[in-house]
Amino acid sequence: MPPPADIVKVAIEWPGAFPRLMEIDQVRWRSPDWSLGNHENYALQNADSTNFYITEKAQTSQQLHERIQSSSMDAKLEALKDLANASRDITFAQEFINLDGISLLTQMVESGTDFGDLLSFTLTAFVELMDHGIVSWDTFSVPFIKKIASYVNKSAMDTAVLQRSLAILESMVLNSQDLYQKVAQEITIGQLIPHLQGTEQDIQTYTIAVINALFLKAPEEKRQEMAHILAQKQLRNIILTNVIRSTKPINEEMAHQLYVHQVLTFNLLEDRMMTKMDPQDQAQRDIIFELRRIAFDVECEPNNSGSIEKRKSMYTRDYKKLGFINHVNPAIDFTQIPPGMLALDNMLYFAKHHQDAYVRIVLENSSREDKHECPFGRSSIELTKMLCEILKVGELPSENCRDFHPMFFTHDRAFEEFFCICIQLLNKTWKEMRATSEDFNKVMQVVREQIMRALTAKPNSLDQFKSRLQNLSYTEILKIRQSERMNQEDFQSRPILELREKIQPEIMELIKQQRLNRLCEGTCFRKISCRRRQDKFWYCRLSPNHKVLHYGDLEEHPQGEVPHDSLQDKLPVADIKAVVTGKDCPHMKEKGALKQNKEVLELAFSVLYDSDEYLNFIAPDKHEYCMWTDGLNALLGKEMTSDFTKTDLDTLLSMEMKLRLLDLENIQIPEAPPPIPKEPSNYDFVYDCN
Repeated sequence: MPPPADIVKVAIEWPGAFPRLMEIDQVRWRSPDWSLGNHENYALQNADSTNFYITEKAQTSQQLHERIQSSSMDAKLEALKDLANASRDITFAQEFINLDGISLLTQMVESGTDFGDLLSFTLTAFVELMDHGIVSWDTFSVPFIKKIASYVNKSAMDTAVLQRSLAILESMVLNSQDLYQKVAQEITIGQLIPHLQGTEQDIQTYTIAVINALFLKAPEEKRQEMAHILAQKQLRNIILTNVIRSTKPINEEMAHQLYVHQVLTFNLLEDRMMTKMDPQDQAQRDIIFELRRIAFDVECEPNNSGSIEKRKSMYTRDYKKLGFINHVNPAIDFTQIPPGMLALDNMLYFAKHHQDAYVRIVLENSSREDKHECPFGRSSIELTKMLCEILKVGELPSENCRDFHPMFFTHDRAFEEFFCICIQLLNKTWKEMRATSEDFNKVMQVVREQIMRALTAKPNSLDQFKSRLQNLSYTEILKIRQSERMNQEDFQSRPILELREKIQPEIMELIKQQRLNRLCEGTCFRKISCRRRQDKFWYCRLSPNHKVLHYGDLEEHPQGEVPHDSLQDKLPVADIKAVVTGKDCPHMKEKGALKQNKEVLELAFSVLYDSDEYLNFIAPDKHEYCMWTDGLNALLGKEMTSDFTKTDLDTLLSMEMKLRLLDLENIQIPEAPPPIPKEPSNYDFVYDCN
């Protein structure tokens, strides 16, 4: 007869006593007779992971609270090590915080008596406890902030202490505007720069994270001032030399911080992008006069030279050659937002810094027939708008994105140089397409595709980007499109459609099995709070029999799969009530930075079970999001609706159809792929292109 469902066998060990194998009633259980007394002060702890407790109260918190105040340095160090380790568990953290443990740690830091490992483990415990979000950051005093800042400002500081101090400062800045003000008074960019010039990538990462946090929280009127300071300190060049071009590979967190810095830098353009030109503002009108002067090598005529009508006619003629929509008053062209005044800024930069190319484009198009001229003014305005869309100027950085472009760190005026390359590309593509004014939107679509394809290669410099564009001519784009169209070709004859319909359930079952296999392999998810991006991970995977979800916290990103038995928690699939995504997720309804972030919202999903319990996920990328939401829906017997399912279905159906049609033609398809050709022994040859 099988044992009752509530009875489980567990080995329990008490320090100094023999382990006992016991049958435990999960509903009613009493501890073995170890004469513990006050049993509510004790907890069961997983033996294979010292961080997780099962009951809600533990005497460990009281003991550690007393031990870290020991007069013996050795005993105190061991206690702080244990505290740093135990603080990762939220149950322990709650108990320790209830004992006013955070205040005790801050007093220890403020006293300034601990150094080296003692200080390192104290700060580690503090960071771990604060990461649970139980205590508000606003409760900390100025002396504590000053002490943490002093560790960052010192030229020679223990690496672990420096890393924890930077992490604390980042959290303070991101969590509170008041704390931002206090931290900004204690540290300067000049004091942070030396940490970027070292060789420790973790320190470099946290340093850039603090700079990003200060940048993000700075009032709008101070951001331009801060950007000017960063330029004076040559931050961009320091990052390029010591991080991007370092011999060490860039890890995920560093890539994320570089991406955030890139976004924040481009967001400085938002003000100009959303500023309309005032047609009555003489200073702004002078910029247009300067564009005319550079293009046609003319000086502005004095008011008394010639008749007003003659001067108006001359200006109108030149503004038409410059490609403005409004020939009489081109200032009207810049009242559209976006791109507003940013387009005019780009045009002036191009005219002054790439004068030969600017003059060539303007004169070349002004001498063409009207129907084939590429309007420089209109093109510049639309191109600026397009580049802002591509780089998402004005949008908040995504919590998960690592999409930084090294080439944007190679120039102080990266956006303007980017524009200069792309406006020349636009003019070249216009000629290749033999376009007329009616083809303007078609040309812009091709140019966008050229830019996006070139950016995908992640060029290391603007010159590499330019070279990549040279290889993406209009002819090449047509070839790529044709190739993609052939690969996605869909046969529309009735017999083919009937065959597709017949084999579709078989293909859907294949996709379902692939999704479930992906869940069985498991995925590492990053823990993300509304306060700061955390270097913490948890893993979730489906059991091979598809009946249980195993999950648990990890100390670092795993290399390969994590075994089931090392994951502490389980969720039976039978208990799952629903899978929700996006704004319907419980963790997306909470207030905080995550709620405002569109990219995070698109990667969020939750598994609801019992009455009000839920398991919250934020996928590392769109692919994993689709794999998991499809797989969970398949487990629950629901339809898989992700974009990836549609794409996979189309691809597999197309492939299966082509294979069956080849089989009908009696064309033998080999079981194994053909061998790779051998490397030639003699490289001394020339291919005659003629």
